[in-house]
Amino acid sequence: MKVTKIESVTKTKFKVYVDDQFAFVLYKGELSRYRIVAEQEITREIFQKIKEEVILKRAKLRALHLLNDMDRTESQLRTKLKQGLYPEDIVEQAIAYVKSFGYIGDASYARRYITSRQKSKSKKEIYAELCRKGVARDEIDAAMEECYEDIDETAAIKEILRKKRFDIQKATDLEKQKLYGYLARKGFSYDGIRQVIQVSDWNA
Repeated sequence: MKVTKIESVTKTKFKVYVDDQFAFVLYKGELSRYRIVAEQEITREIFQKIKEEVILKRAKLRALHLLNDMDRTESQLRTKLKQGLYPEDIVEQAIAYVKSFGYIGDASYARRYITSRQKSKSKKEIYAELCRKGVARDEIDAAMEECYEDIDETAAIKEILRKKRFDIQKATDLEKQKLYGYLARKGFSYDGIRQVIQVSDWNA
């Protein structure tokens, strides 16, 4: 095995290529410690030692830090680690590591996401957002069924109207018509919208 190129990422961080393939990123001190020099041979033992004792350890810590910073899906965590220039196999091992402790799981993530937003957004909006975050549709469906078992969407509609400071009792027919369209585009059902507006009209 041969170190074919060392490419600067920052003043202290470098991309190391082995046999013309990107291998890993090392800091300046680590290059010296493991005697990594361009156009020089590297033993398989040293190569594996670096990946296991330096790169994998760093990736695990990075994964934990990212999850501590904010709740993430497996897809989001994988993307962030790849952006950190961790090799594919290291990313997968780091993912497996945090999953083994229950620190990540798309099913539980979906339930938490739905629960925190179901009173202010439509099911359609939340579903689309979870899809964009890389959660599998079957896991979203299961979480939706569980979280919406006893939830009435009118609560979310009322919350939106409260935030918009929309007074239905004082609204004109045209304003109500526009409201219907706005809420429908956000994914709320016609019956749910009608229920909120008509009840408000009756209470006027």
